[in-house]
Amino acid sequence: MKIQESGENYLETILILQKRNGIARSVDIANELNFSRASVSRAMSLLKASGYIEIGNINQIILTETGKEIAEKIYEKHCILKDFLTTIGVDKDIAAEDACKMEHIISDQTFNCLKDTLNKLKNSN
Repeated sequence: MKIQESGENYLETILILQKRNGIARSVDIANELNFSRASVSRAMSLLKASGYIEIGNINQIILTETGKEIAEKIYEKHCILKDFLTTIGVDKDIAAEDACKMEHIISDQTFNCLKDTLNKLKNSN
């Protein structure tokens, strides 16, 4: 089952919050994304029903293996795209914004070629 862009964004945000704070809760996700708690609660229900997250005993959001794989893949794309864009001269804030949009639509082949190109650019310096 293909996950929607919004679902990918939620999973990526959960991963980022876990890395930053050690835990992700619905309130943290709402604050991070500037969404209402009700919207986040609805999304968490859908992600849980799809098997991407679980809710822990202190109401923390826990990524399942499948959810974590998706989150890590999206986060890697975001980081590489942002890095590539800043390397070619794009302002860091614009690069971060553009990477957020691009990470969901770029094909694996294009992403891998872009990643290889970035590595070659960095290794040539």
